Amino acid sequence: MTLAFLAPWYLWLKALHLISDFAWMAGMFYLPRLYVYHTGVAVGSEQSALFMRMERLLLRAIMNPAMVAAWTFGVLLVLTPGVVDWSRGWWHGKLFGLLAMTAFHHHLSLARRDFAADLRRHTGRYWRLANEVPTLLLVLIVVMVIVKPF
Repeated sequence: MTLAFLAPWYLWLKALHLISDFAWMAGMFYLPRLYVYHTGVAVGSEQSALFMRMERLLLRAIMNPAMVAAWTFGVLLVLTPGVVDWSRGWWHGKLFGLLAMTAFHHHLSLARRDFAADLRRHTGRYWRLANEVPTLLLVLIVVMVIVKPF
């Protein structure tokens, strides 16, 4: 199913989708790094309270709206005639990457709630490794969309 009225808006939709993606990815790169630092400060300290505020603002003011916008503009792009060749397989990889990114976003959101309650369920090492997840997903998504290997 496509919506013909979207065709003249294709370039605007693509630009807004990319802008949303960049904002979302910026947060996905930064929030786990904040968790690394937050894990290293004393529970109940002023530093911990500062990290809680930074994490909440990053998630609520940047990451959540950017994720919603990325999904919205992405769906509109998919509904634009001629954008996706459904006979090719690349879009499966893109969709997998997007769903994994959304799941990771949810994981980060749940972790923020834990930090807000002064719970430290994971170590700094865990968050250092988790900080690489968005990069791997970014590589997968970009290769699928640009190279379209299958």
